[in-house]
Amino acid sequence: MKTIDEQIAELEEQTRKKVKQLKAKKELIEARKVHALIKGKRSDDTRRKILAGAMVLEVSGRDGEARLRFMERMDKFLTRPDDRALFGLPPLAQAAVENTGKETGTGGQEIKPEEGKA
Repeated sequence: MKTIDEQIAELEEQTRKKVKQLKAKKELIEARKVHALIKGKRSDDTRRKILAGAMVLEVSGRDGEARLRFMERMDKFLTRPDDRALFGLPPLAQAAVENTGKETGTGGQEIKPEEGKA
C-alpha cells in the first residue's frame, strides 16, 4: 500500500497532466477563433473586391470614356501576362517588368474613396 506522500505525489502528477491537457485545449480553441476571424476578414475583403469590380465593369460597359480611363489604369497596374490577358492587354516587355520590381500589380492595396467626392 502506498504511503500518504506517494498518494499525494501521484495526485499532483495527475493534476499537472490534466492542467497541461486543458491548457493545450484552450490554446487550440483560441487558435481556431483567431483563424476564423482572419478567414472572415479575408472573405469580406474578397467580397468587397468582387462587388467593387462588378460595379466598375458595369459602369465602364455603359460609358466609353469611363472604359477608356479604366483600361488605361489597368494597363499601368497589371504586370503579369495572365492578368493582362484577362483584360485583353498585350504582355509587357520583360525589361519593363524587371524595372518595376513587381510581379503583379495586384498587391492587395486597399482603395479608399476620395474625400469630398460623391
